[in-house]
Amino acid sequence: MIEALVIILIKIAVVMGLLLLAVAYMTWLERKVIADIQVRIGPDRVGPFGLLQPIADGIKLMLKEDLIPAHVDRVIYLLAPSLSIIPALIAFSVIPFGSSTTLFGLLAHPVTLRITDIDVGILFVFGVSSLGVYGIVLAGWASNNKYSLLGGLRSSAQMISYELSMGLSVVGVVLLAGSLSLVDIVGAQQGTFWLLGILPIPNWFVFWQPLGFLLFFTCALAETNRAPFDLPEAETELVAGFHTEYSSMKFAMFFMAEYANMITASAVATTLFLGGWLGPVAPSPVWFLGKVFVLLFVFIWFRATLPRFRYDQLMYFGWKRLLPLALLNVGVTAVSAALWG
Repeated sequence: MIEALVIILIKIAVVMGLLLLAVAYMTWLERKVIADIQVRIGPDRVGPFGLLQPIADGIKLMLKEDLIPAHVDRVIYLLAPSLSIIPALIAFSVIPFGSSTTLFGLLAHPVTLRITDIDVGILFVFGVSSLGVYGIVLAGWASNNKYSLLGGLRSSAQMISYELSMGLSVVGVVLLAGSLSLVDIVGAQQGTFWLLGILPIPNWFVFWQPLGFLLFFTCALAETNRAPFDLPEAETELVAGFHTEYSSMKFAMFFMAEYANMITASAVATTLFLGGWLGPVAPSPVWFLGKVFVLLFVFIWFRATLPRFRYDQLMYFGWKRLLPLALLNVGVTAVSAALWG
């Protein structure tokens, strides 16, 4: 019992440490990728290739003066950044990032590469990740600033509009896998099928649920407030939206939450549609991290190339386009599963 508890605590420490490190270096990656797309150099002064830039940014933010405006609701104002970042980190606790390992024979028994596995893993991810919007809404309200309040209201409306389509987009995967456990969903994607009898294709659900994958990824962009759905912090309209009145590390925590949500959304998409850790030759965590990296690159690519929606376009797209397509996908998948298994 004690040994199992120690192993779980070590897993939590390793996963949370690597996740926070990935969050820090996502800022470097985003700057570099956008700079390359826009034919610029990007960070290159602090360390080789600017690799120490995230560390320099962290030190700068920790040393900056922490300003608290006099007119804010102090308790909620201080609590809101934590309410944004904690759900983003907790959601990763049920995501499997590999099969098992003995650390090249150093361990007597194989250790599973996940913190925990529960029967309703996908519901847990949706439930926990949806709590992050409370931090944004409360930050907007507690700041007692009209621009911040508008940003918070936009975020809540956006979450309601796109969370429904996102939930429906994974129903097809659940029907095909026959389970809500993320580990079982990855297991259901093992093997290959033959396209036209000549080309072997991995049995990943993205090939059986292409519409579901596109719907999920589009909704993930909106849920993480990323371009072209970054209405809650539209600088040209709302100054900085919900975090206008924040500074120092509280300001940084909102951005950490955004990048952590990006990583979590990419990890969930990888698990549900891209076979999770499954792949030939290379170790399972390498395949998992590679797929997550590709999706994160697309997140950044979209920010560098797509213009921001108007708010009415955002609502129209969510309710009049994505929701009907999500319902259609569920219907077609259910009929197909009933007829052909």
